[in-house]
Amino acid sequence: LQRVLDSMKFNPALVKTSSWDIVAWNHAATVVLADYGKLPPEQRNILRIIFCNPGVRAKMPDWEEHARLSVATFRLETARAGAAEKVKALVDELRGASPEFAAMWLDNDVRTYGEGTKRINHPVAGRLEFEYSTFTVDDQPGLGMVIYTPATPADMERVRLLIEG
Repeated sequence: LQRVLDSMKFNPALVKTSSWDIVAWNHAATVVLADYGKLPPEQRNILRIIFCNPGVRAKMPDWEEHARLSVATFRLETARAGAAEKVKALVDELRGASPEFAAMWLDNDVRTYGEGTKRINHPVAGRLEFEYSTFTVDDQPGLGMVIYTPATPADMERVRLLIEG
């Protein structure tokens, strides 16, 4: 999977577990999204990043919409994977750390993430827009891959400049 990620030079991409821990990523993800390698492994969780990292919130102009979709999708994916009990401690931690997460969790919303649009206010490149797609990994039902594709040629050029300097 790491070779697949690395082959996508201008598409930020990552692999996540059923509990949304990020276990692999490519260089484009490091440059565009976050340097996951600098985070302690226990902090490499998508929900922890969304709800407990103010810098990430500041970079996401559609934070609330994205956060709500993430909580609803997390609920669906963990139930589908039979991981609801496994993530109980994470959910309890996030409910205590983030009033927004606690409120969204109580909504009991369930949705699929599949594909959509993500906007980022990058500190160097400015506003970037991506179309994302999520995929399950064959023979690894607990793993999913998320690939972000620059939405326009201008977005692609800004990503290229970030990566190539």
